[in-house]
Amino acid sequence: MRIVIAGGHGQIALRLERLLAARGDEVAGIIRKAEQADDLRQAGAEPVVLDLESASVDEVAERLRGADAAVFAAGAGPGSGVARKDTVDKAAAVLFADAAVQAGVRRFVIVSSMGADPEHPGDEIFDVYLRAKGEADAYVRGLDALDWTILRPGQLTDDAGTGLVRLEARTGRGPVPRDDVAAVLAELVDTPATAGLTLELISGSAPVSVAVKSVAGN
Repeated sequence: MRIVIAGGHGQIALRLERLLAARGDEVAGIIRKAEQADDLRQAGAEPVVLDLESASVDEVAERLRGADAAVFAAGAGPGSGVARKDTVDKAAAVLFADAAVQAGVRRFVIVSSMGADPEHPGDEIFDVYLRAKGEADAYVRGLDALDWTILRPGQLTDDAGTGLVRLEARTGRGPVPRDDVAAVLAELVDTPATAGLTLELISGSAPVSVAVKSVAGN
């Protein structure tokens, strides 16, 4: 498969690129800064320099053409202000989804956040973030031209992955290593029977492949 990942230099994306490249997939990661390119090459991915905050749908679609799947793993990051929650967490996700439609890439996986909700109340930065993610998710759900899956991990940690997770429509809150999020994403990309599902993810007791198979087709 050829898989294009938005936010290619993110912590989860770099892990995902390594996993996909190791299993023989062709991977491209969209990055904002040329100086991030070597990190992607080391992970086995082809770097594509393109700023999703200023690119047009046509420009992004051109980079997606010929891909079998697209993964949106970009994020403004914890140090960013309110404005970038809108331009990255929402607008860039919408742009990437529209570009996937234009490029004819049906399989689309978006990394969201537990608690994402377009109606989430509050004015703190994290409240704005959850609204932006929720609005992006709602937009993607409305695109019939995409076989989308939305993944909402719990509290992200840098602990070593265990390969054991809980993946359900509702899991309740809990931590999950970024390693395991990447492993689940790799499995989801390869499991189109999870299309149309919004899934929460925390650490659990099911091996990743078993957890994904158990929700597929539901």
